[in-house]
Amino acid sequence: MKGWRLTGVLSFALAAMSLAFLGIHGGDVEGLRLVIRATARTSLVLFVLAFTAAAMAELAASDWTRWQRRNRRYLGVSFAVSHFIHLAALIALARLDQELFWKLTNLANIFLAGAAYVLLAAMTATSFDRAVAWLGIRNWRLLHLIGGWYIWISFAVAIGKRLPQGTIYWAMMALLLASGLVRLIAMAPRNRRRSTLSAA
Repeated sequence: MKGWRLTGVLSFALAAMSLAFLGIHGGDVEGLRLVIRATARTSLVLFVLAFTAAAMAELAASDWTRWQRRNRRYLGVSFAVSHFIHLAALIALARLDQELFWKLTNLANIFLAGAAYVLLAAMTATSFDRAVAWLGIRNWRLLHLIGGWYIWISFAVAIGKRLPQGTIYWAMMALLLASGLVRLIAMAPRNRRRSTLSAA
């Protein structure tokens, strides 16, 4: 599976999962919290797949990493779908139980996450060829570079606060750190090549 069909199937699965969790709990607070936790994890996995796609294809070329690279755009849009479902569940929780919502977060977290969502919206909007042409390839790369790393940082902060809550968060942090390391390793040879060309 590839292309927009992949995005469609993943989006349908994410929506079905979220509706099922809400249905099991009758749309109450526990159902919303289950959706929030589940979409946080699906968002992380989809983000890592999109974030590391080019680096993995460069460092460990294989059928899988080439597929990952070709479908980076569609994995990224699927991540956006997952994360906006996550946001919708958070907003619903805030309306249903404000006291619990403010126990789980604070204004600083909302500001950090809000900026990440603004960048995510911009990155998603520029995931189409016409938008890339309008923005220009250099600006597009800069937006996705800054946006990708900012979202990486927001995940690190959100997961880091929850490390005492269990091994699942340690596993999520390990996955996130590995993705950052892969990106940095892939960037290093490119930077060396640029320096060599500049000196020539």
